[in-house]
Amino acid sequence: MQTDKILIAIVDDHTLFRDGVASLMGEFEELQVVFEAENGEQMQHLLKKHPLPHIILMDINMPVMDGYAATKWVKENYPEVKVLALSMFEEDKAVIKMIKAGAGGYVLKESKPRELLNAIKILNEKGVFINEMVSGKLIRSIADDGAPDFSRKEFDFLRLCCSELTYKEIADKMFVSPRTVDNYRESLFQKLNIKTRTGLVMYAIRNEIFKF
Repeated sequence: MQTDKILIAIVDDHTLFRDGVASLMGEFEELQVVFEAENGEQMQHLLKKHPLPHIILMDINMPVMDGYAATKWVKENYPEVKVLALSMFEEDKAVIKMIKAGAGGYVLKESKPRELLNAIKILNEKGVFINEMVSGKLIRSIADDGAPDFSRKEFDFLRLCCSELTYKEIADKMFVSPRTVDNYRESLFQKLNIKTRTGLVMYAIRNEIFKF
């Protein structure tokens, strides 16, 4: 078995969909499916019998043990295993609840195979996959919780601050000038009464903006 493959497991109660995803993901040489489960409880048993996956593709609405409970259990018992929510639900509540349960990212079932592969690779490498859909819902969640009024660009900057990128690299990633990035940083410093990048990261962790 090649050790450089990303090992994945698929947890979904719809057999045809689960088998279809396994077949599609199995066609990518970067991935290897180690097991499939129909709910969180079966996943618990299979985790003990198979090689530990790097990433679990997790459905939400399942009998016996749903995706919220299963994700929380995984992060409590196998914190090194990353969870990527794969669901048909795109309501804010479902996305935020999965992220807070410990999922490192959220992808809709209607996504194309290459999009799912990209999400898996980014989550495996960076530990988090925050696409535009999820970041928008997180912004609304922060607003609903009465947190400071962040702009979309400021939120994106805060997300990238939680990576190992330099400010120059963040500017390149956001397609803006370093001076503009400086403005985002200073704005967040003022709104949050924070003076350092470490402080911004700690704010993101304390407020569960991202799960690491």
